[in-house]
Amino acid sequence: MQLETFFPYQLAITAEAFSRQLVAVYGHAFGLTREEWRVLFLVDGAGEITSLDLARRSSLDKVQISRAAQRLEEKGLISRAVAGEDRRLRRYAMTAAGSATFAQALAQVRARADQVLAGLNASDRSALERGLKALREACAKVDATETGAPPAG
Repeated sequence: MQLETFFPYQLAITAEAFSRQLVAVYGHAFGLTREEWRVLFLVDGAGEITSLDLARRSSLDKVQISRAAQRLEEKGLISRAVAGEDRRLRRYAMTAAGSATFAQALAQVRARADQVLAGLNASDRSALERGLKALREACAKVDATETGAPPAG
């Protein structure tokens, strides 16, 4: 079997190529790393979120979240505080500067994503969205089978 025809490889390469298009915007124009972008995106969407919830909702581990959050706090984009009695748990929220930066970056990231996706005709775009949804659901079923938990979503 050739690596180029192995589906997991094709998926990973395609996801990386699409991601690089977005990094070109939030990374170069706004100086954010992928981890910082993910944390900022999730904090913005939640309004306020704990480090535990960030770990659950992202593909980042606790160390990546902690380091990205520290850098975002140093940049003045989020605030970070101890959450309650458990001193290991942190609560994050957007600052005004973070909200403004995120809004600008998101508009440009959406424009870049739209630019890339405009290369697909409507039928291919619809098929891609259905295929991605089906793949996520299939992964959730396998995860549920292995853990004994009901599938998420």
